[in-house]
Amino acid sequence: MIIIKSTQNFKKFKQILSKTRVNSSISQLKINESYSTDSETESFPLSARVVICGGGLIGTSIAYHLAQLGFKDAVLLTRNTLGSGSSLYSTGVVGTIKSSTPETLFSKYSASLYEKLQMKAPNLKYDKVGSIGLAATKDRWYTIKRLLSESRPQGIDCHLLSSDECLEKFPFLRVDDIEGGLWIPGDGTISTNDYLNYFSDEAKKHGIKIIENCEVKNVLVRKTKGGHYFKVRGVQTNRGDIECDIFVNAAGIRARELGKLSEPRVKVPIHSCEHYHCILKPFGMPETMPVIRDYDGHIYMKYQPGGGILFGGFEKEAKPIFHENVPKEFENSTLDPDLDHFYPLIKNFINRVPGSVDAEIEKVVCGAESFTPDTKLIIGESAEIDNYFVAAGSNADTASLAGGIGKYTAELIAFGETDIQLWPIDIRRFVKLHNNRKFLRDRVRETVGKQYSLKYPTYGMSLYKTGRKLRTSPLHTRLLANGAVYGEILGYERPLLFDKNLKDFFYEDSGKGTFGKPQWFEKVQEEYMACRKGVAVMDMSSFTKFELKSAGREVVDFLQQICSNDIDCPIGHVVHTGMQNHRGGYENDCSVVQTEPNCFLIISPVTQQTRSMKWLSEHFPEDGRVLMSDVTSLYAAINVVGPKAVELLSELTDESLSTTDFHPFTCKEIDVGYASGIKAMRLTHTGEDGFMLYVPTEYSLHVYDTLMEKGKNYGILNAGYYALRSLRIEKMFAFWGQDLDKKTNPYECNREYRVKIESKDFIGKMALMQLRDQRVKRKFVQFLLEDHNIYQDPWPWGGESIYRNDKFCGFVTSASYGFSLRKQVCLGFVHYYDEKTGELMPLTMEYMTKNAHYEIDIAGKRYRAKINLYPPNLNLSLK
Repeated sequence: MIIIKSTQNFKKFKQILSKTRVNSSISQLKINESYSTDSETESFPLSARVVICGGGLIGTSIAYHLAQLGFKDAVLLTRNTLGSGSSLYSTGVVGTIKSSTPETLFSKYSASLYEKLQMKAPNLKYDKVGSIGLAATKDRWYTIKRLLSESRPQGIDCHLLSSDECLEKFPFLRVDDIEGGLWIPGDGTISTNDYLNYFSDEAKKHGIKIIENCEVKNVLVRKTKGGHYFKVRGVQTNRGDIECDIFVNAAGIRARELGKLSEPRVKVPIHSCEHYHCILKPFGMPETMPVIRDYDGHIYMKYQPGGGILFGGFEKEAKPIFHENVPKEFENSTLDPDLDHFYPLIKNFINRVPGSVDAEIEKVVCGAESFTPDTKLIIGESAEIDNYFVAAGSNADTASLAGGIGKYTAELIAFGETDIQLWPIDIRRFVKLHNNRKFLRDRVRETVGKQYSLKYPTYGMSLYKTGRKLRTSPLHTRLLANGAVYGEILGYERPLLFDKNLKDFFYEDSGKGTFGKPQWFEKVQEEYMACRKGVAVMDMSSFTKFELKSAGREVVDFLQQICSNDIDCPIGHVVHTGMQNHRGGYENDCSVVQTEPNCFLIISPVTQQTRSMKWLSEHFPEDGRVLMSDVTSLYAAINVVGPKAVELLSELTDESLSTTDFHPFTCKEIDVGYASGIKAMRLTHTGEDGFMLYVPTEYSLHVYDTLMEKGKNYGILNAGYYALRSLRIEKMFAFWGQDLDKKTNPYECNREYRVKIESKDFIGKMALMQLRDQRVKRKFVQFLLEDHNIYQDPWPWGGESIYRNDKFCGFVTSASYGFSLRKQVCLGFVHYYDEKTGELMPLTMEYMTKNAHYEIDIAGKRYRAKINLYPPNLNLSLK
């Protein structure tokens, strides 16, 4: 008998296991034979509208959902047999609550789809056994309560359990060390291959061809729009070429390699890691059990048909594999398990299920799974090639996500959009560095363990230690010496605050994470006060910066078409504008300034670097007369903020800085100290007076040192993004990617004054004209928490539910403590659903303000909130 009773038995266990391990791949291949597509006898297609590469659960789900939308002219290719990839060793666990809203919606849809389909096919079964997420620490218990309060409004049935109630659900648990659990009755398990084959059979019935043993050698493209961007025109395979309009990369662990088989290459930032699970033979188990996730033990477990248990986990430091490439022969395969590596998870399982100590091992499975640099799925149209879609990087959670991936990818292909916001998982959130092979190898060592790690609020602080100090401003070293605590976004290091005692501020293993008042509170308060009462310097070099130019007015005409505000202004006039899509939503929110005739500088959020380049390039005029350059690295951006900023800068430049000579929202080229060629804008992104200085990189240290030396007389301080966040949230400034997205229109967020709907044509004008004559169905507002104790209560960090008269009415999008308002400040959108029909109804001023009592739910406790429809007056006495 193979047992895992103790550490002493472990070496013996390894020896026995190496001789008795079951070859799961052979048994699985036999299952697949009964579903043969006889592809060798089918005629090979010469053309199709859509070609999908990938014969796993995700690829077949996309084919199935395309068929449901009426697509018949589609082909699915798989380099081996259907289900011969990671579907072979999938555990089939379906969980509905995820770390991002779109992934939660994907999983919720998957569960409902699996449950519905089992009524149509006798061989399908969605075993809705429910799941329990255990909390072994107080911080984990708080996290679970937050999950509950955020998930219920999304239609997910979930409940808190005491430790005794957890034991009732599964009597084999050890519960003396847990705080409680989260019960999700809708969770369950599936047989991955049963659903995979159902998807493929249904797709074939609707006319979609499925071709096995067909390897994609190249994705063929053609240039469009004067060579500005590329479009799919076909695929080259080992059995011939197929002309197509749309290509879908759903190749699983091979998705990154497939992305390289085109010119230009498509970035798919994934890397394979070993992923383990163990199956125990029956040892007195009940006939069924819920799925159990012991987050603090980094393990999960489920009932195994026949009476045993399957358990696996996400080790804190994973083992990357296939760094050079995925071996061609790696099909229908598992790997030899590294039992020393897996053993800590075995120990954690025995600790949680003590009755398993004498259990007999049936097999240990080590498979290959792909993981992403930020633990989130990758989906959407690539930035490099038009009509090239990617659906990859499920982070070992394919069963949960596949149904939703299929539905929403099919909708993107068919309609160009979906009814939900996909930005957190959009492939265009990445830049080139994320696809660097060495970066990926080191990063995924961490991301595997982050699946179950505590998610302390970061406010922009990176959760990762690897892949740091990649993109740094020229001021990085100088600011680090001055106590900068850096966070990272899109690979760019940004100073969050300045405190020499908090340099190693990594949340999970530093002991400094908190859901309440952070230890940096007083330091950020000092920085904030300098911005409001004195002068401070912020390094904002991470902003995305594009330069667009043309010989004639072509660039002006182009920007007039793509921007909803009027950018045809005198040289030096800074315009805040949106770039709307055809529905009127925000594709970008940026600042545009004409720096010289027919030459424009566009400043966008750092997260927009890839996305906005794609949006701009695909709308370029076909004659190629508009040229665009990414100049992000050519300028350091130094924000000089505060009422004393004018006086300080006046000592360092010959330019008059009076408001009569240097108007707000204008740009001039000035000297600072010995440096010249500095683009100075009279704005700060904080609502305070001051200047954004765009300094040529070679002058940046000189300008910074000069400001700090002269600024001693004014009490100058360095300030970081935490202070900026508090300043902008108090003033109700919405940021793209946090508050605004492609579903938000200007009327919903009080920005209609930035839209020149009467005087010019632009993308989205027709939609906005229709919206102008209607009442909005959601509104961007500000809330001040009335009865919140900042010292004792947990803080709002974004994502909290908003209630009006005890009815859910929206989510908080961003939050911060307001040092002037002396309250917690939350921004978010309020909406109103008809209680009888569930329909989203137009909002009225009466609904929002009359007899309206608002509350913000923070981890199950509701706090009274005062609503502000417009920015409050901050002219308060500041101590």
